[in-house]
Amino acid sequence: MNTVKAFVEKGNDGTYSVYVDLEEKRLNYGIHGNGDSVKEAIEDFHSAYRAMKEFHKELGKKFVEAEFNIVYDVASFLNYYAGKFSLAGLGRITGINQRQLSHYVNGYTRPTKKTVEKIDDALHQLAGELIQVRLAV
Repeated sequence: MNTVKAFVEKGNDGTYSVYVDLEEKRLNYGIHGNGDSVKEAIEDFHSAYRAMKEFHKELGKKFVEAEFNIVYDVASFLNYYAGKFSLAGLGRITGINQRQLSHYVNGYTRPTKKTVEKIDDALHQLAGELIQVRLAV
């Protein structure tokens, strides 16, 4: 089974899209999902996957099974995890000013590749620390 990146992006209209890059050559189809939230868009994406699988079956065509790694743009990530990470907390974790993070969430500016890598690295470092935490009972 192929593992393929599925990209989540926030549109200018505030809705979200999830899609597989059409240049992805390991699949014999393209799919996308849309929604008013990241969760809705991901659910729609998985629904499109199931529908495409059924469509191939009806046509008697081979369907290439896939698992998807969900990859977020910064605005989508920050919006999706807003209830779990405050911008102030994320600012402390990443070293990026809370106001700048707010600009990313609201689409006023887009982070540079270096900034995206900084956020990604900080989140993975935090995850590595959290995975080691054990609470006493």
